[in-house]
Amino acid sequence: MVQLSAVAFLGLVAASASASPLLVKRIAQNIADSTAKWEQACLAAGGSQRCNPLSVTAFSTLLAAAGPCEQQDAADNLLSLGKELNSNLMVTLAQIFAQQPRNSPNSVAIPYCQTAPKNAELAGLFQCQFAGSNQKLFVGNVAVGGAGTIPLGLSAPLNPAGSCPANPAGPIADGTQLVDLTTNPRAGGSAPPPAATTIVAPPAKTTAAPAKTTVATPPASTPATGGGDFKLANGKAAQALNAKFLSLTADSPCTAGENACIGSSFAQCVGGKFVAQSCGAAPLTCAALPLVNAPGTSITCTTLADAAARIAATGATGGVTGSDDGENDNTLASAPATTKAAPAPAATTPATTPSTGGFRLANGQDAQALNAKFATLSANSACTAGENACIKGSFAQCVNGKFAVTGCAGGLTCVALPLVNSRGTSITCDTTDDALARIQAAGATGGITGA
Repeated sequence: MVQLSAVAFLGLVAASASASPLLVKRIAQNIADSTAKWEQACLAAGGSQRCNPLSVTAFSTLLAAAGPCEQQDAADNLLSLGKELNSNLMVTLAQIFAQQPRNSPNSVAIPYCQTAPKNAELAGLFQCQFAGSNQKLFVGNVAVGGAGTIPLGLSAPLNPAGSCPANPAGPIADGTQLVDLTTNPRAGGSAPPPAATTIVAPPAKTTAAPAKTTVATPPASTPATGGGDFKLANGKAAQALNAKFLSLTADSPCTAGENACIGSSFAQCVGGKFVAQSCGAAPLTCAALPLVNAPGTSITCTTLADAAARIAATGATGGVTGSDDGENDNTLASAPATTKAAPAPAATTPATTPSTGGFRLANGQDAQALNAKFATLSANSACTAGENACIKGSFAQCVNGKFAVTGCAGGLTCVALPLVNSRGTSITCDTTDDALARIQAAGATGGITGA
């Protein structure tokens, strides 16, 4: 089960020019915990491959950049699947998720959705606020009484402020998960509305969900409908991401932790601005790739030939970007990245031997050798500037003679993978099943490490 880890932290920011600056804290949470119980219930109900993509999409809406109705939309999708699978527990947990507080970047309250949900079971439900937020001021410096400060269907501000139907006493402690506090989505005693006809929501929009620092994006939000259907969806999702990346520049707006490709470089959003890490000399370039054994995509450094081969293997046509003639594919490698280079989890180990007919097996064995080597490393291991590795499942880069470690998203682990259409390996965050499948596809035996 993939759980995206977004560790709660408090950032102090000077917000006043006076002699005593106003300190504003960022209120966050481990967002993956908000849907973990729902995902477990979904798997138990037989949701299989459909559970995790909806779970990841849902908890990503708790990030500060999400729109006011994205959380409700995600809850609708969680609830619709629960009804389809006849799981009352999934329905209840979706109702509680709809009321989970969202992250606040500057200690202010989060606006309420002003659109009715698709499922009647969500009617009248809205998110609580975290106790550390200013309950009199909402995002955008909107005072109570202004647009979005009163939940849909109510005519007056909440009393107590920051409360929600599942926790009518008021806001909840910063970073707390509502699902850990209650099993009753309407603890205030309000009767739930009559059950409505099941509405199966359409697949969520396929995007690279904001995530904690990681090379691999969380599983794509297009749910798998069974069998190997997700493979084609993964290929198309990778194409869509690569097409999107063509339009990005260093100045494109981004969300903290968001990963992308800008030009040929891997880029991550830091402080509201993309920071790039070069993939190295051509023919290496940054690209989105489809996972093999699970719904989703990864973003890493590879070659265009390797990316095209992996996407084509899913059944997706149109090359790396999905264009009919593939005319934009080379842009991924040729467009210069204009952001300042900085350490980021993206690396490709270049080949040191010439390409031969058996390079795929050699690539698989090289990946195994690297993974075996990584198993012996620690954060204190000696390293060379710019060297990339995996340390205890996390991506690591040598900075000033010491490994700087960046954790992969929950359920993902750092691993070396074989390239497909050229000599070499790549280092990225992936699932162990996907990594094993890629190494076995190269003809290498003995698992991820060759043992």
